[in-house]
Amino acid sequence: MAILKIARMGHPVLLRRADPVEDPTAPEIRRLIDDMIETMIDAGGVGLAAPQVHVSLRLFVFRLPTAPMDQKSVAPDDRLAGETGPGPGPHVLINPEVVPLGPEMALGWEGCLSIPGLQAAVPRHASIRYIGLGWEGERIERVAEGRHGVIVQHENDHLDGVLYTMRMSDFSLMGFNEEVARFQPMLPPGS
Repeated sequence: MAILKIARMGHPVLLRRADPVEDPTAPEIRRLIDDMIETMIDAGGVGLAAPQVHVSLRLFVFRLPTAPMDQKSVAPDDRLAGETGPGPGPHVLINPEVVPLGPEMALGWEGCLSIPGLQAAVPRHASIRYIGLGWEGERIERVAEGRHGVIVQHENDHLDGVLYTMRMSDFSLMGFNEEVARFQPMLPPGS
């Protein structure tokens, strides 16, 4: 496995629609997934899309954090007690489709490994259904809300050449991580 270089905002690979993965079970795809997971964990991220590592393919990896963001190890298939969802991960989604489940939107703080050091309040669908393929090419279909839904929408946007800054509606709700952590404005109720 290897740590991959992460493309930063301004690189053209982040602005184009990624190509479908032809064979999700191909050895080179499995190697890419393994390297992406290692890169995501090393960088302290919760998600990483293939375009972010200079590979224009429709796949991403993610994890649902259950520990502080500076923890760099997450065991695959480790679940919280009583959890019925997908577990913390890491998870893989290949050739995904994301469908909003209603018009309700929510505003929440997001960061991005391709926009290091900054975060912003971004409007996202409150509830989604996603469909795609997993580790072994198996079909995955889930409903996601909250942090899970935000992570999937954020990573899926990368596959369409969309960065979170393109979704923002209020640029006064953007700042450097350290400043936002100290002075994070409260988001309006119901946002």
